[in-house]
Amino acid sequence: MSRVYLDYNATAPLLPEARAAMLSAMELCGNPSSVHAEGRAAKAAVERARAQVAAGVGCKPQEVVFTGGATEAAQVLSAGAVVEPTAHDALWAHHAGEGRIYAMGLANSETGVILPVPQERPCELLLLDVTQVVGRIPFAFGWSGADLAILSAHKLGGPKGVGALIVREGLDIAPLLKGGGQEMGRRSGTENVIGIAGFGAAVEAAQKRLEAGVWAQVAERRDILEARVAEAAPGAIFIGQEAERLPGTACFAAPGWKGETQVMAMDLAGFAISAGSACSSGKVKESRVLRAMGHGEEIARSAIRVSLGPDTSEEDIARFAEAWAAQYKRHQARVA
Repeated sequence: MSRVYLDYNATAPLLPEARAAMLSAMELCGNPSSVHAEGRAAKAAVERARAQVAAGVGCKPQEVVFTGGATEAAQVLSAGAVVEPTAHDALWAHHAGEGRIYAMGLANSETGVILPVPQERPCELLLLDVTQVVGRIPFAFGWSGADLAILSAHKLGGPKGVGALIVREGLDIAPLLKGGGQEMGRRSGTENVIGIAGFGAAVEAAQKRLEAGVWAQVAERRDILEARVAEAAPGAIFIGQEAERLPGTACFAAPGWKGETQVMAMDLAGFAISAGSACSSGKVKESRVLRAMGHGEEIARSAIRVSLGPDTSEEDIARFAEAWAAQYKRHQARVA
């Protein structure tokens, strides 16, 4: 049988609209910084994508700075920052306990839990990681109260290796990369025209899907999945189930059954899932996020994440639940 992809929080499959935009951009030979016709055509593709990203993120086009991804965008924190404990490693790597910027993930990539933006700022500026949010739940930078935001194209159906830093108009920041002064002097280097075109198209398409209500259906299927897991394993612990969370994220633990073992078993059975974030060079380790949430070592080591998307079918859910239950039964027999 065909494989089932249930790791949307790591990377969402490339959307057809993004693929089409990238293929079209491949035909453009000019450098966006050149003033001749070919250069202007490439520049137009970049600016079209900038407008698409701005519309999807709820900001002004001039506030969008294209980068090589959210991790590069997070380098705006390189001088050190106060970082929320469950934030992604891309932010946590800059945690210094003090600084000008408070950084947090608006929705956690491992658990799907949506965090409230603090009413009183711990620092002068607020940075939101909206990588898991854009195209999945309503969001607008303009009303979020944030000064900065970061996101990645591949989380919402765009290509890998391109993202954006959103900078509130009028805010002065040091350049992420110094050089020729591209991206309004904030990120030098010739723009990745092909990737940027795919990024813009993906944001626009993902926003249309969100407005059409597809993620409400995803949430229903996520709930069905969790119910079937609970039926197969009454001792399973569901992380964040009582909180407001992303519609497609299920994070649960079967105590005593290591997450990495589950991931490998399900991979062999034809299902792509993960244990925590996929951004640690393939390493599977105890979840820092779950420990920060107050869970013990056993839960942190046995949790897995199953993340769904609009293309996840009811049949996919049924197949996964049946296969996971069978693997769980085998595990229980081995440890009995």
